[in-house]
Amino acid sequence: MGRKATVYEFISNEYARKATLKKRKAGLLKKLSELTTLCGVAACAIIFSSYDAQPDVWPSKAEACQVLKKFKSSPAQQRGKNMMDQTVLLKRSILQLNGRLEKRKKKNRELEKELALAETMAGENNCDWNNLEQLKELDYQLQENIKLITDKIK
Repeated sequence: MGRKATVYEFISNEYARKATLKKRKAGLLKKLSELTTLCGVAACAIIFSSYDAQPDVWPSKAEACQVLKKFKSSPAQQRGKNMMDQTVLLKRSILQLNGRLEKRKKKNRELEKELALAETMAGENNCDWNNLEQLKELDYQLQENIKLITDKIK
């Protein structure tokens, strides 16, 4: 059975918020530890909260400084290659959705052509015989169907 969708919103009860922060922070640090162990990558985490005067640093301040120095010493182009902010993420999502939209539009046009062809062949004359564009589309669809049938026969 699938999980219920979680609604992410500010927790107004301060005690519940603090407990949730503690649990989530522990989970995040555990996952980060597993990631570094399993994949052999260098990683660090710095977590600021209003409950602690000092930020939580994982694995230690010295190791976190080493990771940050290594990151800062890498070329800017390589550093920014996998980094993104909200605008980059949204632009990437919009491009993907536009691509999917175009594919769906193309599929719909093909289905409309097939429907018009089927209606014409069934004797339901919904086709405007004076519309050259519609006739070309029907001709193209017929040619495609003939090609498919010929391929199946072979």
